[in-house]
Amino acid sequence: MSGVGFVLRAEARLPDGATSGMRSAAQGIVWIGVFVGVCVAPLAFALIGASRTGQGFWTDFSVALGFVGLALMGLEFALVARVRAVAEPFGTDAVVQFHRQIGYVGLSFVVVHVALSGPGVFGAFGLAELPWRARFAVLSVVALLVLAVTSVWRRRLRLSYEVWQVVHAVTAAVAVVAALVHVLLVDHYLDSAWKKALWTLMTAAFVGLLLWIRILRPLRLRRRPWSVERVIAERGRITVLVLRPRGHDGLRFEPGQFAWITVGGSPFAVTAHPFSLASSAEEHGTLSVAVKALGDFTTAVAATKPGTTVYVDGPHGVFSIDQYEGPGFCLIAGGVGLVPALSMLRTMADRGDLRPVVLLSAHPDWDSIPFREELDELATRLNLTLVHVLEQPPPGWSGERGYVTAETLRRHLPAAGPRLQYFVCGPNAMLDAMEATLPQVGVPLDRIHTERFTWV
Repeated sequence: MSGVGFVLRAEARLPDGATSGMRSAAQGIVWIGVFVGVCVAPLAFALIGASRTGQGFWTDFSVALGFVGLALMGLEFALVARVRAVAEPFGTDAVVQFHRQIGYVGLSFVVVHVALSGPGVFGAFGLAELPWRARFAVLSVVALLVLAVTSVWRRRLRLSYEVWQVVHAVTAAVAVVAALVHVLLVDHYLDSAWKKALWTLMTAAFVGLLLWIRILRPLRLRRRPWSVERVIAERGRITVLVLRPRGHDGLRFEPGQFAWITVGGSPFAVTAHPFSLASSAEEHGTLSVAVKALGDFTTAVAATKPGTTVYVDGPHGVFSIDQYEGPGFCLIAGGVGLVPALSMLRTMADRGDLRPVVLLSAHPDWDSIPFREELDELATRLNLTLVHVLEQPPPGWSGERGYVTAETLRRHLPAAGPRLQYFVCGPNAMLDAMEATLPQVGVPLDRIHTERFTWV
């Protein structure tokens, strides 16, 4: 009976999966077009008919770079605004990486703009006598430099994630707002009504995005609080928070997705933390979040009391077996990266999904494997090949040791290995290694999906 149920569900999901893939591809093309348009538009409408006699190429060129840099700064807000329609076509990892690289490009444009246009300003007035338009320009650049330094060298500066989030949010807002004021005060390149109208529209879009991030979304979260029902200590310094919705119907998500969590604070707080959802997607009464102790906040989670209010912003991400149809799956997990894999396995068990799954679970030693007993129980309900890979195995260990390698994969993957969908989650070094190793064993690149925890 369960086999029949699985066949019906799989047949029903295949068309949806294909439709979802086509829709994501179409959305991706649209967003790329929007990105290019937003970058080019301010350049076009600022420079059409802008040159004055004797102004020169380098002045116009510096202005062009400044406008494009400002557009990129505004787009940075959109990339990290947690808007699902923006992230889903590309994946959260790709969006965050793009956000980082575009930040470098935008900063470079702004610095060159200042280098080409700034010396004359400083020479004519001196730092203390700068006109207000130049003061706002200086403020914007300083904020950008602080933002870049604290992001690139956060660990060297020993900034906690929470402090960095506050600094990042404040400096980003100051940089964009000061740059917009600078443009409006300069005025020369916005000397016609249609240019001012277009620039006002773009400014309203950026400000609206900021309002959504800091006011409207927190207001929505405030109407959907959760309560901590249980706090469970798990191996590997992991704490599981079991949450129950308070006054609403909970959260529907796909196995493997994550959410931004605020524990015991306000939804208006600047700091929030992304954690993978550990529950089965078929479980609708409660929601489980697994947190590994890696810093101040994550260590303090273990002391959370039942009844504590939690706000959940999600679900996010496309790291899910529901996003990529296949005849089976290979899950490669290291450390707390086991959590999204556990969500996928729990969901498959609740659905009666008997497609083959290979789980390679990599950990330092036997006692650091979280959810070990549940994995054994799931292996009795699923078509699951469970492989533990230990760096420091106990005496008499006959299983895999060291790290997941090409040889490890060849020993445990089925004959249909290249046709499986592969999901890899864990430390960055492990993900880098798997992205290089999986193609060596014949896995196509479009079947390799990763989820990184370290974004900054």
